[in-house]
Amino acid sequence: MRLGVLDVGSNTVHLQVVDAHPGARPSPATNQKVELRLHEYLNKEGEITAEGVALLEESIFDAIAHAKEFQTEEILAFATSAIRDAKNGKDILDQINKKFEIDLQVLSGDDEAQMTFLAVRRWLGWSSGRLLVLDIGGGSLEIAVGDDERAEATISLPLGASRLTREYLDSDPHTAKEIKALETFVYDAIKQSLPEDISKHIADHFVATSKTFRTLARLGEHWFEDNPKYLKINSLTKMIPKLQEMSNKQRAELPGVSQSRARQIVAGAIVARTVMERLHINELEICPWALREGIVLRWLDWMER
Repeated sequence: MRLGVLDVGSNTVHLQVVDAHPGARPSPATNQKVELRLHEYLNKEGEITAEGVALLEESIFDAIAHAKEFQTEEILAFATSAIRDAKNGKDILDQINKKFEIDLQVLSGDDEAQMTFLAVRRWLGWSSGRLLVLDIGGGSLEIAVGDDERAEATISLPLGASRLTREYLDSDPHTAKEIKALETFVYDAIKQSLPEDISKHIADHFVATSKTFRTLARLGEHWFEDNPKYLKINSLTKMIPKLQEMSNKQRAELPGVSQSRARQIVAGAIVARTVMERLHINELEICPWALREGIVLRWLDWMER
């Protein structure tokens, strides 16, 4: 069966089309991605502006057209923190679902963490032991831990790379004052918010998903000749000062750093380092499967019932 997974995230509107069958590995057919950065269209009242809504609708229209072109039988559509946090998020969802005749649903932070955890478990298998999974998105940080396919404990924190960049890092290059304020905020948020069943995780295997972690691992390879399938805390600690001193243009010229990610990578790196230090993680394995794959896998599980 050909499925379309439409991910309305904080950074992008991303359609991934896969051929999927119960008991088989989902096989990518095509994808389409628009860099939208919805968090940048929030006004002072916490609402997504009319311009942001118009661009979102245009992106969804194009994604649906692309899905139809590739004969997609069903579209699984979901939105994450940008819509979830917006005060007019429900109105936007109702308007989009009516206009495009789709069923765009908002995922809770727990849903995000659980779906991503499922994808990581299926990718790595049971032999990987007790997993602790980290995912830094545009709007939020998700953490999940557990032995099975469903995480025992999850948490979602408003520590996404796009959100923090918008709120703390205005200058280019960033100033020392901005960096210090961001580091203090992230440290306090993680220290105060992590529940005991996550802070005392007793995990065997530490895993990261998302473009932020993949980019940081690529930089570890570039500067320190690390294996890009892993992110080491020692390398991360050394790369952060390098990234802080650069302009957005200079960061965008680094391998694996897109123009849109160049502004966010410093905030993402600070979140990654802080959470790794807090959870005593020396190295993370980068998993290629994440939330979208988890959505497909869960849907296939439901179809088998």
